[in-house]
Amino acid sequence: MSYHPNAILRRARVARVLLVAAFTTLGGAFFRAQVLHNEEFVLRAESNRLREVPLPGARGIIYDRHGQIIAENLPGYSVSILSPTVDSLRSALRSLSRVIEIDSAQQALAVRRFRAAPTRPAVIFNDASFQVVSVLEERRAEFPGLIIQSAPKRYYPDAQAVAALIGYTGEISEEQLAMPRYEGYKAGQQVGKGGLEQQYEPQLRAREGSRFVEVDARNRVVRDNGVRAEVPPEAPPPLRTNIDLDLQRYAHEYFGDSLRGAVVALEPETGGVLAIYSAPSYDINRFIGGVSSSYYRELQEHKYKPLFNRALSGRYPPASTWKLATAVLGMELGLVTMDTHQEQPCTGGYYYGRVFKCWDKRGHGDISLAQAIAKSCDVYFYQLGLKIGLTRLLAGGVRLGFGDSTGIDMPGEKTPIWPASTAYFDRRYGPRGWNRSVVLSLSIGQANNSQTPLNMARFYTALATDGYAATPQVVARTPERKKLFDLSPEQLKSVQLALADVVSRGTAAGAQIQGLTIAGKTGTAQVPPEEDYAWFVGYAPADKPKIVLAIIIEEGLHGSTAAKVATKLMERYLKTKLTMNAVPTD
Repeated sequence: MSYHPNAILRRARVARVLLVAAFTTLGGAFFRAQVLHNEEFVLRAESNRLREVPLPGARGIIYDRHGQIIAENLPGYSVSILSPTVDSLRSALRSLSRVIEIDSAQQALAVRRFRAAPTRPAVIFNDASFQVVSVLEERRAEFPGLIIQSAPKRYYPDAQAVAALIGYTGEISEEQLAMPRYEGYKAGQQVGKGGLEQQYEPQLRAREGSRFVEVDARNRVVRDNGVRAEVPPEAPPPLRTNIDLDLQRYAHEYFGDSLRGAVVALEPETGGVLAIYSAPSYDINRFIGGVSSSYYRELQEHKYKPLFNRALSGRYPPASTWKLATAVLGMELGLVTMDTHQEQPCTGGYYYGRVFKCWDKRGHGDISLAQAIAKSCDVYFYQLGLKIGLTRLLAGGVRLGFGDSTGIDMPGEKTPIWPASTAYFDRRYGPRGWNRSVVLSLSIGQANNSQTPLNMARFYTALATDGYAATPQVVARTPERKKLFDLSPEQLKSVQLALADVVSRGTAAGAQIQGLTIAGKTGTAQVPPEEDYAWFVGYAPADKPKIVLAIIIEEGLHGSTAAKVATKLMERYLKTKLTMNAVPTD
């Protein structure tokens, strides 16, 4: 078959045009890839070759008011693994489980971490023991995607003494990752759980650093060091608190393994929290790196619920410690002074539809308000409550803060129970299911009145100072003070003298401390079917208060029991304060 020369030339020209067009297109693509988008493709290549390994930073150290460490960081190890797919990760975990113990729950957790952040190494152990690390290092060649690195771990030198205060750190949960508060967090990272660790998470969180490892096409680590310059993590500044760690320790020592209850201590003027303790306590260091299921189950099933923060969340009948609220309301209304006697003397009971008993069956006789406070006479306060009236007593309790939480800078505070109006009783018992005799029980701190130790301590700061109470604050800031009641200086002074009489010659006389004047009020709360709970709320020194302390001892039987513990704690704090503030001399 022959072609005309002109046809051959035509075809040759078309071929040249097609070749030029093809090479022009290829050249353009090469120019675009190598020049115009060079950085983008280099980055893609680097991303395929390099993997970022996060470097966890040390959380902020937490100090008490004297510079003693409440929470710090110790060297630890984390173990993670790089994997391209879930299937390969599962395979690697099965292989690892033949070398070290990795149960099915840990394997499932590692898979969830991978799915939440596929480009990050899947964490297997947040806090690996030295023994585990040693075994893995010896056999690292068998697991090319394995990454073992140092990682600071949280440590609490006085773990059981500060458990109710500090909380602990743990791995961020899937629910938390979905919250706006935790935007920017990644699966496997540590966050505060409860207490100050949770409340001040933004201030305590370290800025995570990073290093890089080189991997092959199967995501196996082929080079671990010197791949690219590391970005070191940055630790935040320390967090300084109002806490007196010595007082925390002393409370823990005093409660020991035999007492249950709570202690709250505040600075009267500022609301600075000196101590928050709840017993029984538990070892928060055992939560670091992941609490064992056996220990957590033991705490959950414990008869006395050590995980329950009694200081912030425990709501108890305040008993006779609440009588000061009744007294203040009566004085504000002009119904009584400290010298006022009631119409009926105390004979051991008071009849109002039925007999309402006094705690002392022998009776207290014809006494004044000051004597009724010192001797804690129920009959006197029954009559005062009736004079105030249910409606005014309920409204007054709301104004004094007994229906609101304190606003402390800690999570988990429970709102006290206090009826805002008679509608509360209608809702709870039905319009015909109650009568106004409830005012008698309310006036002595029983019935539908449940307060937290923190809230009672806050109320007594107002009694100890000028009628104002500051919002409790663990971390120091400008105090926010609110006026709770309006008594004249003379009236308030008479209340303070009556509270001093409670300790000098009243129901807390057995708790006196030589050389220290203490003011306060005992309380014995009825909590059937359990034995009575013991309360004491007070302050010291009585003339120039430096500490307000509320304590409750579950099944402590009588308020005098709590008073003896409370006065010892006050003495300890004041002695420590004098020692810490002493100026060294030559």
